[in-house]
Amino acid sequence: MADKLYRKQLLELYADKPNFGELKNKTHTIRHKNPVCNDEIVIELQIENNKIIDAKFHGVSCFVSTVSASALLEKIKGMDVDAVKKLSKDDLDKFLGIEVIPTRIGCELLPLEALKKLDANDKEKEDTLK
Repeated sequence: MADKLYRKQLLELYADKPNFGELKNKTHTIRHKNPVCNDEIVIELQIENNKIIDAKFHGVSCFVSTVSASALLEKIKGMDVDAVKKLSKDDLDKFLGIEVIPTRIGCELLPLEALKKLDANDKEKEDTLK
């Protein structure tokens, strides 16, 4: 029963795509690509005094990456950059309410790995997973 509830919540999250789009007051941009599955995500952040004020994402990504980015960006608003960089897969699983199957972990972690590259002093970062 709980599994069906989580699936329904994930489908709603995907349909609504909160935090999807471009951020007007962005101060930082991170582009992250995964050549294994061709997902590409762009995360735009508004950071003031080392704190994430707002966050949005766009790009071409699968269901799992999209849902993961939507949930993750909602949770990081108001957090310090250093705290965001310490988030783990376990934290992301808690945000999503499920543990993603092993074959889709790369998709789940795409937005988190992008955020781990964040440098508050570097306004634009581009990275491709190896």
